[in-house]
Amino acid sequence: MIERRTLLGATLAAPALSACATIGSDNRASMPALPHDPHSYAKPDEARVLNVSLNVRADFERKVITGTCTLTIAARDDAREIVLDSKGLNIGSISGNGRELPFTIGANNEELGAPLTIQLNGAREITIAYESAHDADALQWLTPAQTASGKPFLFSQGQAILTRTWAPTQDSPGIRQTYDVRVVVPEGLKAVMSAEMLTPDGEPAEGGRAFRFRMRNPVPIYLMSIGVGDLVFGSVGPRTGVWTEPSVLERALYECADMEAMVRTAEALYGPYRWGRYDVLILPPSFPYGGMENPRLTFLTPTFLAGDRSLVSLIAHELAHSWSGNLVTNAVWADSWLNEGFTSYFENRISEALYGEERAKMAQVLDWAGIQTAIRTLPPEYQRLHLRTDVESQGDTSPIVYDKGALFLRTIERTMGRQRFDAYLRSYFDRYAFQPMTTEKFLADFRERAVRGDAALEQQLQLDAWAYEPGLPSNAQEPHAATFDQVDAAVAAFNANGALNAEQWQGWGTFARQRFLQTLPRELSRTQLDALESTFSLNETGNYEVAFNWLELAVNNRYEPSVPTIERFLTSQGRGKFIRPIYRALWAEADWGRPIARRVYAQARPGYHNLVSTAVDRIVNGA
Repeated sequence: MIERRTLLGATLAAPALSACATIGSDNRASMPALPHDPHSYAKPDEARVLNVSLNVRADFERKVITGTCTLTIAARDDAREIVLDSKGLNIGSISGNGRELPFTIGANNEELGAPLTIQLNGAREITIAYESAHDADALQWLTPAQTASGKPFLFSQGQAILTRTWAPTQDSPGIRQTYDVRVVVPEGLKAVMSAEMLTPDGEPAEGGRAFRFRMRNPVPIYLMSIGVGDLVFGSVGPRTGVWTEPSVLERALYECADMEAMVRTAEALYGPYRWGRYDVLILPPSFPYGGMENPRLTFLTPTFLAGDRSLVSLIAHELAHSWSGNLVTNAVWADSWLNEGFTSYFENRISEALYGEERAKMAQVLDWAGIQTAIRTLPPEYQRLHLRTDVESQGDTSPIVYDKGALFLRTIERTMGRQRFDAYLRSYFDRYAFQPMTTEKFLADFRERAVRGDAALEQQLQLDAWAYEPGLPSNAQEPHAATFDQVDAAVAAFNANGALNAEQWQGWGTFARQRFLQTLPRELSRTQLDALESTFSLNETGNYEVAFNWLELAVNNRYEPSVPTIERFLTSQGRGKFIRPIYRALWAEADWGRPIARRVYAQARPGYHNLVSTAVDRIVNGA
């Protein structure tokens, strides 16, 4: 995922679970050891889910998913129960071996939901009749007025622990599961999923059409995702294409033209793409993230449709997750840098191969600035790659998880050489394909296979300092992009005498424009702001990244001419990366910004995903 989000902070008061090496004789398979996941109630050393089979209906009138979930289970011979994760689910009945199975739902935790404990009575396949809660956190039901096509729309967002709000299973990234789904949707709508599509045109069903899907590869269940709407498809290459609402398709195909080349480039770096197709679904503007790496079908925000392919690094990032995150997955969310840091490094390598070293360097410089801000503002325990989950989150940790993680890998590359490090990474993805990973296990594997007892190399790399200590180790090296020398000179000229060059701005790409706006002084006069806006037409830019950087300045300086742009920005899309900071900045300007925030939020809130509205609720309520 590329969204720059905070990590989970809640924890379960439970001892670490021991792991058993094998399961019972009636399920002859390996059950590898897993670390305790404080964000799941599951006890995978005793019994774990192997496959999820859904036969459900998307009920747009009641806004619920309803039907049955059949789970195939691996369990120890002496296991008497299985514990699932459940949040807000209405459980009707549970059966197995032809009879009803007793179950209990434990105490509810606001973030984690409640444990669903089922007595197995020898069953290794159980069927749960259920429906999701009306306000399930994972699901957003859009009205016709909120879509481009004028038809209703549904999409899910499972990461990090939200799948438990629409399907009863073990919602932990370390417990990989296959799945198959039959879903009935209203006539005139199409369902797509992060899985192989078995019925592209659907099949007749009572009350609509049924679509069937199958995911053969075991995945962390947060990757099981669905989209339903007025959807059409456009091909980009032999195994790549775009799903979107009809009116968006032409723009989307233009923006996504490099997808097939990206897949080939990624394969040349780190081995074959193992998921079959790589398609993307461009969602309505309320999608809360930049992208979500659901296998075979990445979910994307429409805010990357800049019209000039300047924001396609988003696609490179989500594609890279097909190796780092989807293929080899953090076993617990405290180690999410193994997903996001690796992916950010990989994304940069794809961009370098396709668009040149200078573009990759510019991205690295922007990320370095984000790391420095995080180190200045975050408590030390949130500056480590292996994050603590026993205390509440204290701000945005993404510059650490994404960017410090990528910088760590670039430091390894620089120290031991690209060719040698690439060989290790390709081996890493091959050897741990479809398996969970921890920081401890990665470091042990890297030492065994790459360091190989070389004391001098070990000392140079400072592996433990990167993983477990705050800040940056002494071997961190600030990147440099020659293009930004020109940008920094332009900033200095503006600060000195107000000089601006519209022709120069037109020649810059997105990264250079971001660098310019991000390095301007945070306090500017009305005259300076007027000059910036009139010279560069910043209130009219269609690039959301640039608009965001401009509006941060506008709000910080109470720039009245940007108020209509702020309102349009906050009501036209719901991407949390953009939404939360602007509301936070408005709220900090008590007498000027708060009335704007209240007025706009009252209009915009119904269109935001509940992940975003919950966060903004906290801001406007002073939490």
